[in-house]
Amino acid sequence: MNKKPEIPVKSPIEPRQLELTSRIQFNCHPGISCFNACCRQADITLAPYDILRLKQRLGMTSTEFLKAHTVPFEIDAHGTPGVKMRTRDHEPVCLFMDEKSGCTVYEDRPSACRYYPVALMSSRRSDEYTDRQHYALVQEEHCMGHKEAREITVTDYRKEQQVEQFDELNREYYQLILKKKSAGPAIGKPTPTSFQFFFLACYDIDRFREFLASSSFRNVYRMDDAEFDVLLTDDLARLKFAYRLLRQVLFGEMTIPMIDDIFEKRMAERGEILAKRKEMEIEIAKQQEPIERFIDD
Repeated sequence: MNKKPEIPVKSPIEPRQLELTSRIQFNCHPGISCFNACCRQADITLAPYDILRLKQRLGMTSTEFLKAHTVPFEIDAHGTPGVKMRTRDHEPVCLFMDEKSGCTVYEDRPSACRYYPVALMSSRRSDEYTDRQHYALVQEEHCMGHKEAREITVTDYRKEQQVEQFDELNREYYQLILKKKSAGPAIGKPTPTSFQFFFLACYDIDRFREFLASSSFRNVYRMDDAEFDVLLTDDLARLKFAYRLLRQVLFGEMTIPMIDDIFEKRMAERGEILAKRKEMEIEIAKQQEPIERFIDD
């Protein structure tokens, strides 16, 4: 069944679905009366490539950037971790907004800022393995850009805002989230450790490098030295590799070769741990039974 993207009631997003050839009436420039208004009402969710660009722009590690400029939140009911741009204390004003000049990181601004007032939406048919991207228009009262006498197609607007590279490098991230949502209980409830690893691989790309350099990683996955060196020195290559590794860890897609017999050994060890845990749960239940009977009596 092909489901349309869900749009909340009272949302500023128009229910009409836009395609790449659709035309919108919009323009934003420093002389417009609402200039910076959207930056004063910032609620920006960051994708992995957004973080990579911003931390490089600011000359920070991803760990430092996350601590100084983001706040965590849960993307879905399962608790999948996400990050939003931090705003000023007690008011939703973007930390990168200057009252006179506007965005101080404009060349490296996040994809959500680039797209505005277009919303990027993804959906996936139950019989398909890839997502479909759609677009919608965001109409907010404070935005006067919709009254500007300029029409432009979604395709040309995306090119103008240079959002295509962001889409390309964030798409696998959105596919991971969409696949988790679509799979539901079929893949089981993720453990806290899985969520911690998801956060590390997607958002904290510099600490993820430390993980890759550890013996615990090199002893499990088979990689030649040249490929491994690229992962340690190239942020983009490491981000793309993170998506591959997450597909393997979360969904069992064997995209990265493992050292001979290591997978079988790990599964056997996991089976033993689960068996011992089950035995322990049964023993605890037996010990609690007399107490429950005493309370009932």
